[in-house]
Amino acid sequence: MDYIGIEEAAKKWGLSKRFVQLLCSEGRIKGATRLGRAWMIPKDAEKPIDGRTKEARAQRDDDMALPRKTPFLYMTDLYHTPGTADGVGESLSYNHEAQVLFEAEVAYSRGEIDKVYDIANYLLNKHSGFYAVLSAGMLLAMCAIWKGDIEMWRKAKIHISESPAKSDYDRDTMQLAISAVDIMLYNVQSFPKWFQIGCFEPLHKDAYPAAKVYYAKFLYAIAYSVATGTLNLPGAEGLYVMSSVPYTLEPMICWANEKNTIMSAIYLRLTCASVYHHCGKDDQAIRHIDRALSLALPDKFYGVLAEYCRIIGNLIEMRLRAIDEEAWVKVNNLSRVYEEGWAKLSSKITGRQIIAKLSKQNREVARFAAFKLSDVEIAERTNMSVSGVKQAIRIIKEKSGLSRSEFAAIL
Repeated sequence: MDYIGIEEAAKKWGLSKRFVQLLCSEGRIKGATRLGRAWMIPKDAEKPIDGRTKEARAQRDDDMALPRKTPFLYMTDLYHTPGTADGVGESLSYNHEAQVLFEAEVAYSRGEIDKVYDIANYLLNKHSGFYAVLSAGMLLAMCAIWKGDIEMWRKAKIHISESPAKSDYDRDTMQLAISAVDIMLYNVQSFPKWFQIGCFEPLHKDAYPAAKVYYAKFLYAIAYSVATGTLNLPGAEGLYVMSSVPYTLEPMICWANEKNTIMSAIYLRLTCASVYHHCGKDDQAIRHIDRALSLALPDKFYGVLAEYCRIIGNLIEMRLRAIDEEAWVKVNNLSRVYEEGWAKLSSKITGRQIIAKLSKQNREVARFAAFKLSDVEIAERTNMSVSGVKQAIRIIKEKSGLSRSEFAAIL
């Protein structure tokens, strides 16, 4: 059989070389074979149908199953190379639901919340399949956090619970989805027992990348609650539990690297960086932040970075400004929107007055104080003077009306 390369196929079909590479990697060109780093395409291979044409729309089944059985396509190996998110979206044109869902997930990563809201509602009103409805409900809940909208939050959870589950896989995935939404506000109470011990067997293997991300967030939330004294575990106090979390997260990051699941790697690295930072290991935190930035910036995933500015904003600012000042400005603006929405929604749900307008430095001081660190220890962690820490504590008390021992309630 005669073969041609990517460049010749692209010229023959009138497509970009990047798009032909994506078609090959998705298995959409019959007979295409990988030889080292190059793709060999049968000379007589037919050009895949462009899903945007009338011909494709006539052939398309609107209920076509998603290419992966998971609520989040962008966390799977569909997206495996930084800088190709838009191209992956184009390559999914043969499956309308998959394409618009992937585009919504990418938009969320970029902080384009209005676009995410519109697509989520489109999928929910369209009576889509199980995973599309589940993901749309979760995306709607994520929009509710950015907007601080409790009614949108409640509506989203109803949509998730009413997803058209048809199997045990579906029902277990639905249960996890509801918990994954709750964990965004540090509520760990609803996670199923099998998930709490790190067992993912009730899920389809396609959902493992997303499950690992939410398990990392679950471990972080548990450790954070223990460190601030809002959760009591026998024999554990302070940052002891948190210091052990990287022993679980580091292997998960290696797994994500091996599987080329870029988005899960970004989330896992930023969560691990948060843990290291709280434990006073900023050199390790920076290692993961720098790698996360190298993965996120090619596709302008500023929204993801903005989420983590609540926790490690100073470190993200320091590393990002050094390489891309313009990107930092955008991330900083998005982080203010996210912070205000998160605080507003969290206050309504928990009944506590979460303070959104603390400076990054004062928020960090409040967090370390909630971890029961002394003024001297806080000064060492934040590179402040002891008198500067004392002044920050006074400001936080004045703004919150709470004592130092109660700071965890405003974070």
